[in-house]
Amino acid sequence: MRLVMTEPVERMTGPYRRRWWALLVLCLSLLIIVMANTALTVAAPAMTDDLGLTSADLQWVIDGYTVPYAALMLLLGAIGDKYSRRGALLLGLVVFAGGAVSGYLADSAGTVIAGRAVMGVGAALIMPATLSLLAATFPRAERAKAITLWTATAGLAIAAGPLVAGALLENHGWSSTFLINVPVAVVAFAGALVLVPPSKAGHHDRIDYVGGLLSVVWIGALVYMIIEGPHFGWGPKAVGAAAVAAAALLAFVLWELRHPHPVLDVRRFSDRRFAGSNLAVALFFLAVFGAFYYLTQHLQFVLGHDALDTGLRMLPLAGAVFVGSALTAYLTPRVGMRWTVTAGMVGGTAALALLTRVDAASSYGDFVAPLVVLGVAIGLALSPCTDAIMGAFPESELGVGGAVNDTSLELGGSLGIAILGSLLGTSYSDRLGDAASGSGLPAGALATAQDSVGAGYAVAQGLADRARELGAQAARSGDPQQAAQLKAQAAELAEGARRTADAVGSSFADAVAHTSLVGAVVLGVGTVLVAVLLPGKGKGEGESLPAGSEQAERTEQTAQAEKAKGGERVSSRER
Repeated sequence: MRLVMTEPVERMTGPYRRRWWALLVLCLSLLIIVMANTALTVAAPAMTDDLGLTSADLQWVIDGYTVPYAALMLLLGAIGDKYSRRGALLLGLVVFAGGAVSGYLADSAGTVIAGRAVMGVGAALIMPATLSLLAATFPRAERAKAITLWTATAGLAIAAGPLVAGALLENHGWSSTFLINVPVAVVAFAGALVLVPPSKAGHHDRIDYVGGLLSVVWIGALVYMIIEGPHFGWGPKAVGAAAVAAAALLAFVLWELRHPHPVLDVRRFSDRRFAGSNLAVALFFLAVFGAFYYLTQHLQFVLGHDALDTGLRMLPLAGAVFVGSALTAYLTPRVGMRWTVTAGMVGGTAALALLTRVDAASSYGDFVAPLVVLGVAIGLALSPCTDAIMGAFPESELGVGGAVNDTSLELGGSLGIAILGSLLGTSYSDRLGDAASGSGLPAGALATAQDSVGAGYAVAQGLADRARELGAQAARSGDPQQAAQLKAQAAELAEGARRTADAVGSSFADAVAHTSLVGAVVLGVGTVLVAVLLPGKGKGEGESLPAGSEQAERTEQTAQAEKAKGGERVSSRER
């Protein structure tokens, strides 16, 4: 048996024997690119202190990864289909690891943003490749189960990122959260060579580079607008990005409708199953990423947990994802994806509704039920949607199918952080302004405290530190009158620090409740739309995948035709 797997999956006469080991490699690759974002939420405070980042710097450290990641997936997925899906995965792992090393060595805002952008390019290669290789390697009867495990891995990564980052920050600096990706990428690279069979499309049509570049422009401009507008205001940059996104999207649709071999056949969105699945993925991750954004802040700043404790307290979400995924595998073949996905979205709405009860007196126990419900909902909703999206594409376009699924995910996540994050910041600032009125807090200090919950507690801590300094001066003073004055000032500052901290905590808790209410309304309305769009069982839906539908039959026929074109088949034994 050869060390490197060289037999293309398209030439195998039967299922690949080590396909479940290959799935492990694909899930490991998926794990690090999702954790790269969620881990940063925990490492951000230490990074901010060390590099002196402004709020704008920190925002672009986070989103410098998202923009190239979302914008490039569709084009890179098509390139992977044509030339090599495993090659795209391997190249992506190398680029991702290189960006991680750059982030580890970074010593300024600009260099760390650049490192994150390189990681985003690598992720844009990896993400669609994992799904396309999964779909190409597994027979249709097993694909639903494999995608369920893929989805569960994504849910696990959402919760595991803060845990891993917290453990590293116990004894290492923030840069260790970048470096930890390198050995994992090396293991995934070696595993891909040994266990993942090569795969590419059976046809040799030229890639629609014009359509691909238009997709890069409109998706990149849209994500930039989503980031820039809510966080930095609707100035010329945000408005210009919106205009570019709209124009490029219109050009993309018109071009794809006329091109004989489009990078994405936009007519697919006229299919209710396909359109409903993409809408469900986008809306669900809008809610999940938005909630995750403010839950980690509440656990760290308001409840006072350190990075590791925050990660540990997110674990109920990860465990619940696996429970939801197991339920999906049981329910979907029996009741159909419409009911399973709707149930998951109702669960997500319920989780956000539970968070509206958060107030200044809330403890971690009040967050356990929402985390568990949200985790189960992720498992229920996302696997059937990913099945449906991948099942809508022929075997020759699996990379594009994975890219479409992942682009919906990224756009939804970006919208969630931008919209719900902006709403959270505005709500917190307004509430803190009301709570601090008449407190005697200087206007400059109040403005600083209103910037973020972390800044608010930093202002309170500064007042407390000043109170201790005055108390120490009073103790050393030999003048009783001066000592009394210093003690009075120290007591006043200490009381001001306590009131400020209380106001910051209560204002942020109220903002979490208000933001969760808006998120629940958005997801609730989206749930109704998705339920209307998705067909019922037996109406264009098979037992677990679109098998049995006309689309599935066409896809299967396409797959057989492509295999026939592959030339003489060789034995499926591993070499």
